[in-house]
Amino acid sequence: MEELTTEQKIIEAARKIFTQKGYAATKTRDIAEEAGINLALLNYYFGSKENLFKQIVNEELEDLFGLMSPFLSDSNTTLEEKIRILVKDYTKLLTENEDLPIFVLNELKNNGNIFNHILQQARTMSQPILDNQLKNNGYSISISDFIMNIVGLTIFPFIAKSLLIASGILKEEEFPQFIRNREKLIPEWIFAILKQSRQ
Repeated sequence: MEELTTEQKIIEAARKIFTQKGYAATKTRDIAEEAGINLALLNYYFGSKENLFKQIVNEELEDLFGLMSPFLSDSNTTLEEKIRILVKDYTKLLTENEDLPIFVLNELKNNGNIFNHILQQARTMSQPILDNQLKNNGYSISISDFIMNIVGLTIFPFIAKSLLIASGILKEEEFPQFIRNREKLIPEWIFAILKQSRQ
């Protein structure tokens, strides 16, 4: 396995600490300790906690929202294909990064404006294509409902994982299979919703 550079170590440490503590409660000293470096080196690479945070947030958002734009804005990819790809890609991303939704939600609440450019870019690219595809198939569902149904059904179990396990609804070892089952079921649920919306 390739050894991380100092910059990569700082980013990984910062991602972990920001996710655990949030932006306000995180100190650069905490990040430096987690990365195994001195504070001066962290400041040399990033200058400030804010600069480091912005880089991480942009990377996290690109991961979370950047998945959507390329294929949602492709008119040659059918709605059914888009649904299956979105659910599959989000499930894979979140299985590998279970803290990502909580991190993004916390920072949306506290620093919502930082996300605007990424979200606006995704909407500008994909909205006209999706709008046409929904209308051409006779679906009366709005784009916001269409996206929210897919993203909500896919992401929420990761947000609620602790609650599901603490309440006894699921055991920790059952969670991966639960997610795999949902990956197959969510597209079918979305197709059913779309059919119900036909005029």
